[in-house]
Amino acid sequence: MNLSLTKLPWYWQLFAFVILSASGTIGFYYYIELPMRSDLAARQFQLTALHGDVAKGLATAKKLPQFRLQVSELEARLQNLKAVLPEEKDVAGLLRRLQVEAARSSLEIKGFKPSATVTKQLHAEWPIALELEGTYHNLALFFDRVGKFTRIVNISGLDVKGKERPTPNSTITATCVATTFVLLDKPAPVKPAPKGA
Repeated sequence: MNLSLTKLPWYWQLFAFVILSASGTIGFYYYIELPMRSDLAARQFQLTALHGDVAKGLATAKKLPQFRLQVSELEARLQNLKAVLPEEKDVAGLLRRLQVEAARSSLEIKGFKPSATVTKQLHAEWPIALELEGTYHNLALFFDRVGKFTRIVNISGLDVKGKERPTPNSTITATCVATTFVLLDKPAPVKPAPKGA
């Protein structure tokens, strides 16, 4: 059997051409164009997301000088706060400052005895027993000057006694506890409450 399109009447030839063209077009659409369209849509979605990321990055880049200014301000504040609540004890520095203020207040430090630190959650308390000699007025002046330190120093346990043999510049002896604070690098772990408490 010998089949040929040329032997068919023209309308069957046209019908065969339309069928072949339609099947070729449908095959092209489903096997080539649809996958390419879905790939193009996915790439378009990625491009839109990348444009959004670029826009966010540019907005952040415009704010970079402002962020740098904020960082420098926060670092300056941190340095000021470290003066108030330092990260280390600095026994010599504190003794020197107390000696200077005692001398400026016409007091004499007879005893300076640091005690063990008491660790709290974020800081450690560092008590120092002081023994001072001078006058009431000079003692009050010394406490006023210590109160103006940038570093926090609390005075407690004040015990003032009159001297048996006073002199014009030394009428009292006073003992007190000067407590200063040290910032801990890592917060102390919170101890769980005992059961049944």
